[in-house]
Amino acid sequence: MNLEGGNVLGVGVDLTEVDRIRSAHVKHGAAFLDKVFTPAEQKLCLAKADPYPSLAARFAAKEAASKAFGTGIGADFALTSVGVLNGPEGEPVAELDEKARALLAARGATRLLLSLTHTDTLAQAFVVLVR
Repeated sequence: MNLEGGNVLGVGVDLTEVDRIRSAHVKHGAAFLDKVFTPAEQKLCLAKADPYPSLAARFAAKEAASKAFGTGIGADFALTSVGVLNGPEGEPVAELDEKARALLAARGATRLLLSLTHTDTLAQAFVVLVR
């Protein structure tokens, strides 16, 4: 699909099971959290009574962002390349590291828009790169 000339430059979506994130944390502890989530994400989510739906939604956002960039997770885009924090109205806001900002510029995009949703068992994220 050729999106040249349009405002949308990339789209990604991901669905994650909350129990997958819970199990990984129980099994690997802080090492798992440090590999996958930024310190700010950890602080935000671990303050909740049940952090796992929020952590799973953020994991889904990382996967969705890698799909929108067209890179997958690897040398060009790490799981911690994007952090998902809350904006002034509680909306999800992407915080990009140097690698992700470079990818954004390389794609000709200026912003990464995202939407998160979750239930007790599933979390989903949708990411759009726009110019």
